[in-house]
Amino acid sequence: MFEEEFDALYRKQFAEAHGQRKDMLERDLAGTKKMLEVVYPILGSLDGIVLEHEMIALSGVKIYGDAFIDKWGTVLEEENYTTHAEMVTRKRFSFERARARSVAVFGYAYFPYGRDELEQQPEACRRDFRGLIFAKASVGADDYAKLPVLERETLRFALMRSKPFDLSALSEWLHLTKETTSKIARTLAKKGHLNKVGGGASRSHTFVISDAGRAILLSSSGR
Repeated sequence: MFEEEFDALYRKQFAEAHGQRKDMLERDLAGTKKMLEVVYPILGSLDGIVLEHEMIALSGVKIYGDAFIDKWGTVLEEENYTTHAEMVTRKRFSFERARARSVAVFGYAYFPYGRDELEQQPEACRRDFRGLIFAKASVGADDYAKLPVLERETLRFALMRSKPFDLSALSEWLHLTKETTSKIARTLAKKGHLNKVGGGASRSHTFVISDAGRAILLSSSGR
């Protein structure tokens, strides 16, 4: 699924790109692809991802973010130790710092990963990414604020999970009985904020957050 989505995303954006951004997309994007593959279980899809996102730095030059998530206002960066640290010149080091400052001025989160981390500690990388999304999923969105407190907390819990969850896990999180958590989960599923996974018409074994549920948590208050 990821391979197909990434290839489709790349082909579409390469066809639409022009100028320097097209040149950037012609580079080896293996590191960017690996980074997105690692966080893909949390992203759920690559919709809204912009590869080699073009920005104008404070100095007036064009700068590029490896992968930009517009709805979360986040620039994801894959940094190889050799090219970003070990072999970097003083001039390049200063440029990278100025680049990060420009991203901050735009109001975006700058979220870099080292190549070694992605290859050797993928679960830790996903954990940190979940932390970013949890922080961005703070209270504030109108639709989110209208939900009962327990439904809000259930969605926050669902967002942090990279896999479908069962009622036992949700009960432990909410400190409620399975019967009560079942009602909450089913209500959210009827609203379209959770998707049922497995089970049948009368019984569902696990749940996962839906795109609609993500949108509520990661709307205006996530920027």
